[in-house]
Amino acid sequence: MEEILRAENLTKTFKLTKKQQRLEGGSATVKVAVDNLSFTAYRGEIFGLLGPNGAGKTTTLRMLATLIKPDSGDAFINGKSVVTEEYAVRDGIGFLTSELKLDDFFTPNYLYDFFSELHGVDRATRDSRKSKLFAKFGIDRFAEVRLSNLSTGMKQKVSLVVSIVHDPDLIIFDEPTNGLDVITAKVVTDFLQELKSNGKTIILSTHIFSLVEKLCDRVGIIINGKLAALDTLEKITEGDTLENVFFGLYKRVTGESI
Repeated sequence: MEEILRAENLTKTFKLTKKQQRLEGGSATVKVAVDNLSFTAYRGEIFGLLGPNGAGKTTTLRMLATLIKPDSGDAFINGKSVVTEEYAVRDGIGFLTSELKLDDFFTPNYLYDFFSELHGVDRATRDSRKSKLFAKFGIDRFAEVRLSNLSTGMKQKVSLVVSIVHDPDLIIFDEPTNGLDVITAKVVTDFLQELKSNGKTIILSTHIFSLVEKLCDRVGIIINGKLAALDTLEKITEGDTLENVFFGLYKRVTGESI
């Protein structure tokens, strides 16, 4: 298998405000969001990070996407360091998060062209890919409609296509179906499987068991910033349900019963 991503001992901490300290219920002034995290991902696979809110999934993906730097450790995407070669890394990845806020004033057509130009995509390639992606997601009928007048699902579709204007090898999705209706969610998950069949590598975070079971070749279960399990779904579950295995791990790691 061809290695596309290798994360080595990624660690990230954040300083807590007084209010955050009270919410955490302790006196610690620092929270370890990601703690010594290591894993690999290979070409043509969908790798899932499964965990509850606050487990460190989004922080991990933001480090991989070079939006924030780790305190220690590194990750290599196509052999390039997210710490020291962030611009080269960005050329080969797409990143979609619910935190991506596209300006409501602009249209899908304008935004696709704008992001294509940022990535140095030539006009002919841009127009060809835009035509196919807009048709696939039904954006073509709304190409000249401002985002402020689009539904939540359509905005998510626009966010998805502008994140992959440059046809990246590795695509990072943070909670890809969050807040979507069932139809739009299916369109998105079907597209992820299509990307995989075309040799793309997908890294996604989620707290939804069924999404992991449907999509992921391998999964890392992350709890309190640490990997509690990492393997294929079959080996992690060993005939049990993913839900049962997850809550068993959660109780073992945290000491809390659900």
